[in-house]
Amino acid sequence: MSLGKTLEETRVRDIMSKKLISADPSTTLFQIAKMMEQGVGAILVKKDSIPAGIITDRDFAIKIAANRYSLDTTVDKVASYPLKTIKPDETVLDAAKLMSSLKIRKLAVIENGKIIGIVTSTDVVNLISSK
Repeated sequence: MSLGKTLEETRVRDIMSKKLISADPSTTLFQIAKMMEQGVGAILVKKDSIPAGIITDRDFAIKIAANRYSLDTTVDKVASYPLKTIKPDETVLDAAKLMSSLKIRKLAVIENGKIIGIVTSTDVVNLISSK
């Protein structure tokens, strides 16, 4: 089986993480950093109890450090909106193409209007390297 075929046959649901952590928009960057300290690379930001955005470990390196945001800043000032999503039955190749075109590394997986997981560029690389 060729690598391209593998990515075309494997579905997002097969490689996504089901571990989701979310925060309220008023959560401070310090609190987000403490959550990420547990090995979490992305936290969903909810508005009116609905995930609307995301903040990633990369945001700390690029947006927060470069702009010298105070750790008392609320996450809603830094998170990326709107949340970029993909359906669980889309192929991993579709996910890789979408991440590449949007220049992002994480997609929320949405089914029936509900987020059921996150797929990351690392998930895609791990799939490729396991073949």
